[in-house]
Amino acid sequence: MRFQAASDQALLVYLGEEIGAAVHERVVRLLRLLQQEPIAWVRNIQPAYCSLLITFDAVAVDHAEVQAKLSEYETRAKKLPAAKARLVEVPVCYGGAFGPDLEEVAAQRGLSPEKVVELHIARTYHAYFLGFAPGFAYLGDLPDEIATPRLETPRKEVAAGSVGIAGRQTAVYPFATPGGWRLIGRTPLEMFRRDREPMGLIAIGDQVKFRPVTRAEFLAARRA
Repeated sequence: MRFQAASDQALLVYLGEEIGAAVHERVVRLLRLLQQEPIAWVRNIQPAYCSLLITFDAVAVDHAEVQAKLSEYETRAKKLPAAKARLVEVPVCYGGAFGPDLEEVAAQRGLSPEKVVELHIARTYHAYFLGFAPGFAYLGDLPDEIATPRLETPRKEVAAGSVGIAGRQTAVYPFATPGGWRLIGRTPLEMFRRDREPMGLIAIGDQVKFRPVTRAEFLAARRA
């Protein structure tokens, strides 16, 4: 466990240095305990791959006091039982207008588009954290064979439901936004809705499985 001041009212809590399920489980356990037993001076908690960013009331406490309290919480969080992971299945129509970067990803990696899809759907992904936009879940870890860097020039608009890859991550865009991830498909699911509980389809710690569908199945699901 390592601490680093992020501002006069924020502290970064590192629970490991390498991205992976074991370190992220520590992040999730500490997050759960902080949610179950809220601390009055905590203003916001932002989890990431290996860390938590804690924003606090600087009038009530200083960095040393925050660090001491979080160390105590982390010791207790280790004893929490592991939460049962929820499996979320995401249907995806790959390629064509829905996945304009699929063929380029395949060419860069020396694979056929069909093999890229096969590798993408073969893995069950872990939802490490949410960010960028409401409902945007960073999923890992993408197979090395199809890991591809972001676009050099981001698109001005990416359609809602687009499935992208960047490095060893994959994700689904919940809204139409600018974006630089390489798009390989699109889902008919609504990833975020304000009138739904929970609003986001994917939560931190969820397991996510992609399932290929045809264009006809995609359009039918959108009409349903």
